[in-house]
Amino acid sequence: MTFSSLSLHPALLKALADLNYQAPTPIQAQAIPEVLAGKDVMAGAQTGTGKTAAFTLPLLHQLLNQAQTGPSLRTLVLVPTRELAQQVYSNVCHYARHTPLTAVAVYGGTSLRPQIEALKGGADLLVATPGRLLDLLSKRALSLSQVQHLVFDEADRILDLGFKEEVSQILAQLPRQRQTLLFSATFDDSIFKLSHRWLTDPVHIEVDNRNSAAVSIDQQVYVVDADRKRELVSYLIGSKNWHQVLLFTKTRQGADALAKEMVKDGISADAIHGDKSQGARDRALEGFKQGSVRALVATDVAARGIDITSLEYVINVDLPFIAEDYVHRIGRCGRAGATGLAISLLSPGEEYLLEEIEAVLDQRLPQQWLPGFEPDFSKPVEDHRKNSRTAQRRRVKKRAQGGRTGNRRR
Repeated sequence: MTFSSLSLHPALLKALADLNYQAPTPIQAQAIPEVLAGKDVMAGAQTGTGKTAAFTLPLLHQLLNQAQTGPSLRTLVLVPTRELAQQVYSNVCHYARHTPLTAVAVYGGTSLRPQIEALKGGADLLVATPGRLLDLLSKRALSLSQVQHLVFDEADRILDLGFKEEVSQILAQLPRQRQTLLFSATFDDSIFKLSHRWLTDPVHIEVDNRNSAAVSIDQQVYVVDADRKRELVSYLIGSKNWHQVLLFTKTRQGADALAKEMVKDGISADAIHGDKSQGARDRALEGFKQGSVRALVATDVAARGIDITSLEYVINVDLPFIAEDYVHRIGRCGRAGATGLAISLLSPGEEYLLEEIEAVLDQRLPQQWLPGFEPDFSKPVEDHRKNSRTAQRRRVKKRAQGGRTGNRRR
């Protein structure tokens, strides 16, 4: 199958040729015809398999073929994080380079004024985080009354970050007659329940087993004491001469602390998380892409917004509390069919986190020790399970009561 066989607009085919896209991926081959037919679609596929092009290309095709009497927003793409907004916007610009279509990206962490100015010229397609979109709507900087296509990109993460209230407010301002698409690498039961409210008679597409990791990624688990994780990480990166290593921690403070300690070990490192300004996040990510930053330490805010085709190594310094986030973390490597290595560090007392990940993957991840870093089982083991479950219950209760669980204006 070729892209031309999908009957895409010639201007889009020209852009794909410029990008040397040879043939559609499985998710693209299955989703593009359904989107072109105007159907609502709920699609799941592993990270790095071309989901963005799977919804962007057919929507751009429809925009090109629709009569337009004046500048008005016709396509809205909702994303959970700033980084993903930038990534999707960049892809849209590449695909639409030979068309008159315009796109704008809006997200938190930056000044409102430049985004308001960008919207004054009109936009055919808008990529937005929910919180920033509501800010702009409150200032009457744009209208959603002409939106014909709505996309939830990484919808599960939108809910994880507590955007359900904001999404409801956005939906109330959209036309009822529209095409709605929902794309993600992981789906849980809550997403399926909400899909019945957000979508109309959707086509379900699952290219891989739900919530699965790419087979090209080698997954390894090392058991190590918590106070020796940083030492082990620096040893692995230094002794194996790895470059461009993406590391994940569960807290922002932990990300900053790990990056500082790695610099002391002689490894150029930086951190990226929600407490950083957008400028600092952009500089850290650009340094990582260009190679001046060897190790980038991130929280899950970056798990779905970093797109580096050649990234080979991901290290989970801390396992995530939300098991599905593991799939997105390791999916940053081994993209587009390339191979990757995902290493997870497991401390005594954290076994339940690994069990939950294994349940999502439906596979066992064998544990091993690295010589010289064997865990000391004579140390007392902290009951992490009780603390995390209590915190989760509190978050669920606050959401049920309509309260905020943190700064969600991403």
